[in-house]
Amino acid sequence: MISERIILSPEDIYEKEFKIDARGYRPQEVDKLLDDVIKDYGEFIKIIHAYEKEYQNLNKENKELKAEIRRLKDQIDEEGAGNKPVNNVDILRRLSQLEKYVYDRE
Repeated sequence: MISERIILSPEDIYEKEFKIDARGYRPQEVDKLLDDVIKDYGEFIKIIHAYEKEYQNLNKENKELKAEIRRLKDQIDEEGAGNKPVNNVDILRRLSQLEKYVYDRE
């Protein structure tokens, strides 16, 4: 993923040879700086890989949770499909039947 965008690897930096010129830098200082760059570069790669793995795990968990939400919504819809919504006319009709039953019995 990220490795396609990185140009240098720690090995590339380590193996880089510079031409020494009469007016050039001190090779020991350049080597020390490059050693630090190599260490940092290696750490960056480890951090990136750890984040990529965490991203994949979170993405997988997210997909599983979305699937569970869909399943629960479907389950709610199935359970609710058997029950008709109750409106005022239905309530009055049931109340009327209940009154007939209670008063006719007495």
